[in-house]
Amino acid sequence: MTVTWVALAVLAVALAWPVPILLARASWPSRAPATALVVWQAIALAGGLSMLGALFSYGLEPFGPDLASGLAAFPGWVLSGRLPTGTTFLQMFAVSGGILLGLHLVLTLGLTFGRAERSRRRHAQLVQLLSAPMPERPGLRLLDHEAPVAYCLPGTTRSVTVLSAGLVDLLDDQQLQAVIAHEFAHATQRHHLLLVAFRAWRGSLPWFPIATRALDAVTVLVEMLADDRARQQVPDEALAASIALVASASDVTAVSSLDSGADAAARALAADGDSAERRLTRLITPGAPLGAGARALALVCSVALLAVPTVLIVAPAVLA
Repeated sequence: MTVTWVALAVLAVALAWPVPILLARASWPSRAPATALVVWQAIALAGGLSMLGALFSYGLEPFGPDLASGLAAFPGWVLSGRLPTGTTFLQMFAVSGGILLGLHLVLTLGLTFGRAERSRRRHAQLVQLLSAPMPERPGLRLLDHEAPVAYCLPGTTRSVTVLSAGLVDLLDDQQLQAVIAHEFAHATQRHHLLLVAFRAWRGSLPWFPIATRALDAVTVLVEMLADDRARQQVPDEALAASIALVASASDVTAVSSLDSGADAAARALAADGDSAERRLTRLITPGAPLGAGARALALVCSVALLAVPTVLIVAPAVLA
């Protein structure tokens, strides 16, 4: 299994540092945000699979000729109180690390989704109490607050888009339509699930700078993806104006006053800071859309990223 764990370790290091750095610095994702999101997900999944695969392939090398047989034989050796001849401390450390890391990733993912769901329910209850429905716009609720705020509150079966009175007063009809279309895109495309998953990645590896960089990149990309949906209904000028106006007068206290413990999705999807600047640049000086060939290449690379560690892990057992 030496070749397997070395190859997986090299891939894990590449996906943990240079590949995400290059993708975060690249200019093409803003020209194809949906494709870039697929690539980011492939990097995260393949990176985790490679990291765990490398640890187990190295640690279980004395227990069998391949990872599958090593995993099958490992419990028996442990229960017998003995280890195969030649087993080293580093190999047992790698196995222990792989088990702990795997459990940590799964538990963090579950806890993050659980906290997000509890926060969403609590926030939804507060929205019902502190806002009023807008009869002329089904699915929208009006929050009596002077700060210009708009956000999507996802639901299990039905999502709600919350607008503040300050936002309605600030924007004209076309600009308001752009904001509503943008928030509806977040709801229909379930962007909150993607953000929670990357938030869990960052939470499970807080010392890992690339996890934070990935979350930042994905946050901006989902904003751009929602912008693209809004651009199908309103001119770019109206969307850009709404982003600029909301960003210049943005105040997250309207959201935090509802629920100080609420999930950060409402603020993460707000039009402020670096996200607003990059979105405006994209709308004011748009580049040519990424070509079909380049998008296809990016998708092929994403599939390859997932296939390579899978093949490295499974192939030795199949070919044995």
